[in-house]
Amino acid sequence: MKKFYLYNTKTRKKEEFSTTRKKAGMYCCGPTVYNYAHIGNMRTYIFEDVLRRTLEYCGYGVEHVMNITDVGHLSSDGDSGDDKMEKGAAREGKTVWDIAKFYTDSFMRNCEDLKILRPTIIPKATDHINEMIALVQKLVEKGFTYENSDGIYFDTSKFPDYAKFARLDVENLQEGHRIDVGEKKNKTDFALWKFSPKNSKRAMEWDSPWGVGFPGWHIECSAMSLKYLPQPLDIHCGGVDHIPIHHTNEIAQVEAATGKEFCRTWVHGEFLVIDNGKMSKSGGNFVTVDTLKDKKIEPLAYRYFCYSSHYRKQLAFSIDNVSGSQTGLNNLRNLVKRTVRCDEKKAADGEIENVLEKFYKAVLDDMNMPVALAEVWGILRNAEISNEIKKAAVMKADEILALDLFKEADEKIIDGIKFEKFENTPESELQKIASSLNKRSEAKKAKDFKTADEIRNAVIAQGIEILDNKDGVVCRNLGTNFAG
Repeated sequence: MKKFYLYNTKTRKKEEFSTTRKKAGMYCCGPTVYNYAHIGNMRTYIFEDVLRRTLEYCGYGVEHVMNITDVGHLSSDGDSGDDKMEKGAAREGKTVWDIAKFYTDSFMRNCEDLKILRPTIIPKATDHINEMIALVQKLVEKGFTYENSDGIYFDTSKFPDYAKFARLDVENLQEGHRIDVGEKKNKTDFALWKFSPKNSKRAMEWDSPWGVGFPGWHIECSAMSLKYLPQPLDIHCGGVDHIPIHHTNEIAQVEAATGKEFCRTWVHGEFLVIDNGKMSKSGGNFVTVDTLKDKKIEPLAYRYFCYSSHYRKQLAFSIDNVSGSQTGLNNLRNLVKRTVRCDEKKAADGEIENVLEKFYKAVLDDMNMPVALAEVWGILRNAEISNEIKKAAVMKADEILALDLFKEADEKIIDGIKFEKFENTPESELQKIASSLNKRSEAKKAKDFKTADEIRNAVIAQGIEILDNKDGVVCRNLGTNFAG
């Protein structure tokens, strides 16, 4: 096995990953399927995908479990508010089951678009209610719970290490900021099982030893991870927002119930930020993969964009930034195409490993993808490396990058204009053409057809075909040399 170093949130340091099991067990907190996943969510799944691909490169088999939360995730972290699934159903006038299926299917399409490998096991919360009830019963039997009018709660004062993982200053937590206190004994107590409202019937509710109700969000991941992976888990992943509440609560309830360490290595990804705040559905400031598609940005350009920053650093999003990544990805693919034109002569494995030494060094150092991607550019530009070796090396690197680098990249998108067969044209020239064509579009909107036709004819005179379609304007090079 190759040495792979990961930053462990639990110890706050990089550690060499290892496991004595035949397969590394990796649990990833999956989507709550009440709305579209936004690209901030997808950044987390991209880094988790790189993690899985890297483990496989190191020689590990991977048992990758990702849940689908289709019940129990309330709109407030304080165990109050509406269940997000019920809220989604009310918003769209559909059943909660229809909402869950629609947004699960949407999420899985997004994963396919981003070349994210399908998890080995994808359990749904609603299929594991019995396991959740059994875990709550263990906690009740061991004296870690209490009951109030709202449900069954975990008493964090009985778990002395509660604040250790997130390094919480429990004494100074502001009531109503992190959670609502209500009938809770302690600010940090959390719901294990919520009672259904007495005067109304929920769409999703089940019988339990404590009455009709539904599970708390935190108990779901714990019950499903323990069902499918041996304890302690090798790796548990999620976003940094899970550290102080969701993952802290998971650790408390599992270790209280079992008396054993829950997970050895915790890996968390930072926020994608927009206007200096995290992207979120509740805040209404979110962009989806389909939003990018509508703007003629390939989903893999977003994956490329994610590699511009380390997964543990915040990444500032803008459409312009991702459009720039589309150009970068197209240019990289074009460089691959021009560089690796060669006979199918097989390069020796040792030669490939030598060429990729710095690439793998970056990947194995806590997935330093900005450096790894830069190394691929360097390999392609290195005149001392044969084309045969370059081709084989890029193919191996793309097993981790998953950028489809051998895809034909004869098109570029500049200022909303699609350019086909301009692979050797400087971007400055394309920007001039795009500027002219955008002025043509403005003239057409103003019904100044004379000016619009003059601009069109001037562009056509340069040997460019202009196609107007429902998706916008496409320019196709008819053979003119714009390379300068």
